[in-house]
Amino acid sequence: MHKMRAVGAFIGLAIGDALGAPLEGLPPPPIAVAEMRGGGIHDVLPGQYTDDTLQASALAETLLECGGFDPADFARRLVLVYRAHPEFFGPTSRAVLDQVEAGVAPTVAARMAHEARGGSRSNGSVMRGIPVGIFYPPAVVREASLAASRVTHFDPVAGEASAFVNRMVSGICRGEEALVAFGRALAACEDPELRGLLEDYRAHPPEPSLDAVLCTHCAVRVFMDAPSFRDAVVTAVNLGGDADTVGAIVGGLAGARYGCEAIPPSWLAALQDREELLDLARRLWAMSRP
Repeated sequence: MHKMRAVGAFIGLAIGDALGAPLEGLPPPPIAVAEMRGGGIHDVLPGQYTDDTLQASALAETLLECGGFDPADFARRLVLVYRAHPEFFGPTSRAVLDQVEAGVAPTVAARMAHEARGGSRSNGSVMRGIPVGIFYPPAVVREASLAASRVTHFDPVAGEASAFVNRMVSGICRGEEALVAFGRALAACEDPELRGLLEDYRAHPPEPSLDAVLCTHCAVRVFMDAPSFRDAVVTAVNLGGDADTVGAIVGGLAGARYGCEAIPPSWLAALQDREELLDLARRLWAMSRP
């Protein structure tokens, strides 16, 4: 049972990313999108994913190859996928990885980008972090989440947002009910703004924002109120805005909750690199810590 949840979390991330990709950066569509389609600002093919899944896959590979999180290995893998698909990457990760590629240490590069851009509270480390939640048990997932975020996002609030999502995924993959996992993630959250938004998540409208805090609130709110995997992801991507990232985070959470078998077959059939992603997800859970 738990294996299906873990595989669901990873594949759910990719599905949400691919379903949301053609809607990224646009206002909500007049008619809800509920099947894989192409187009959008990146002119994606139906079922094609973006850097959310590319970065999450790089993180999963690091966890597998190193037996745990290793910042240098992860930074190296991020540079490789960034070089292959620069068009998908956001400004924070782009600024950091340009420096890393030039030989700057990741932590130094992350601070430099943070200072040059006047902040790094964007959602890039939240969208890719779910493999950490699959791999690590609830007691230790927080530290690994913060470390994985710091590779590109110097702002500690981005790390807190990632840790919140990953704590939920970790608990749900290991058998916690969603409400229990949510409550425990809330208790562990050390950022007052994020905690305040999430404590009474229905009091605030969902904003599919590039901001890590607003994006996390948006994703958690959609996930907590959705009755199925399909409803969760369809609701998430049709908010527009950063649709692929909200879709990826919601897909990861909903995949953990409802399992891989809850993913609509037509979505799975259309997903780019489906077999490779399924294999990566299965290996990640097989290596994960109980």
